Amino acid sequence: MTDVLDATVGSGSRWLTPLRGRHGPTGLLLAAPLVLLLLVVGYPMWVLLQQSVSGPLGWNIFLELLASDVTRAVLLRTLLTAALVTFVCLVLGYPYAYLLTVASPLLRAVLIVLVVLPFWTSFTIRTLAWVVLLQDQGMINNTLSTLGLPSLSLIRNVTGVVIGMAHVMLPFAVLPLYAAMRRIDRRLVDAAVACGASRRAAWRQVYLPLSLPGIVAASVLVFILSLGFFITPQLLGSPRNALLSQLIYMNVTQVGDNTTASALGVLLVAVTLLLLVALTVIVRILPGRTPKGAR
Repeated sequence: MTDVLDATVGSGSRWLTPLRGRHGPTGLLLAAPLVLLLLVVGYPMWVLLQQSVSGPLGWNIFLELLASDVTRAVLLRTLLTAALVTFVCLVLGYPYAYLLTVASPLLRAVLIVLVVLPFWTSFTIRTLAWVVLLQDQGMINNTLSTLGLPSLSLIRNVTGVVIGMAHVMLPFAVLPLYAAMRRIDRRLVDAAVACGASRRAAWRQVYLPLSLPGIVAASVLVFILSLGFFITPQLLGSPRNALLSQLIYMNVTQVGDNTTASALGVLLVAVTLLLLVALTVIVRILPGRTPKGAR
C-alpha cells in the first residue's frame, strides 16, 4: 500500500503537476481526498466490473440483462418506486418546510428536531416499527376494524415499501426545501398582492417559482438515494415486487450467481450515474429560468 501511495503522490506523478504548479501545497492537499476516493470507491467498483465480465458471456452479460424481461421489469419498478417516493416526499415536505419558515423560533426549533430525530434512530428499527404498524393485524388495521371499516393491505406490496421509504427519505426533502424557502423575500408576495393579485395567484406565480431550486434539489437527492434501498423493500415488500437491490441479493444468496449479481450492481451504478448527470444538467439550467428574487 505504501508503494502504491508513493507512486501516486510522489514527485514523479504527472497528473499532480498542474495542481502543484497552480495551487502549490494546497493542490496536494486537495488531491489527497481524491486518492482516497479512488482507493475506497474506484477500486471496489473496478473489482465489481471485472467480476461481472468474468463469466462465459463476458461483456455480453450486460446485453443479456437488458434483454431480459425480468431485469427490465425490476429496473422499471425500481425507477417508478423511486419516483413515487420522491413525489410523496415533496407533497409532505413542501408544506412542512413552508411551516418552518413562518413558525416562531421556538416552534421552528422543535420542528427541526423532529426532522433530524430519525437520523438518531437505527434504520432497521424504524423499518421494523412500520412492519408492526402496517401488518394485517397491526395498529392501523385494528383501528379500522374498531371503527367498522374494512382492513387495508399495507404490507408485502408497493404501498408498504413507499410508506417506509418515504418516512426515511422525508428529511432529505425537507432540509433542501427549507434552505431554499428561507432565502425567499416574502415581501415579493405581499407586493404581488398589493398590485392586485390574489394570494393564491401570488403564491403560484411568485413564491412557487422562487422555491423551484429547492424542489429540484430535494427531488434529485431523494430520487437518487431511493434507487439503492434494500432493507425497507426487503421487510415491507415481497419477492413479486422486488427492486433491483433485492434482485442482486437473491442472485447472491439463493441462486449463487455472483457474476450476474455483480453485473446487476454495475447496472444499478451506471443507471444512477446517468440519472445523476441528467438531473445535474437540469439543475444547472434551472437558475436561468427562475425569477430574479430566487438568488
